Amino acid sequence: MRFEWDDDKRRLTFARRGLDFADAPLFFDGRPMVTFPTPRGEEPRWKTTVRIQGAFFTLVWMWRGTTVRVISMRRAHGDEAKAHRALHR
Repeated sequence: MRFEWDDDKRRLTFARRGLDFADAPLFFDGRPMVTFPTPRGEEPRWKTTVRIQGAFFTLVWMWRGTTVRVISMRRAHGDEAKAHRALHR
């Protein structure tokens, strides 16, 4: 699986949140996850929530051909963590 992102947004996310878009493959490595559509206008986007080292994180992304384009990465909101827990007890 290939990944891409905006380098300026990657640096900003790392500076503000301590999260690195280069870790995006962790969201697709086979660990339990929950994915929901989160469209932006006509653009199909997805948000995937996983547990990494005991904490929940959410990746917002979209397909660009066969490449995953990372939009954002953050700590999961409460409802996202709740949805993950409900599916993966």
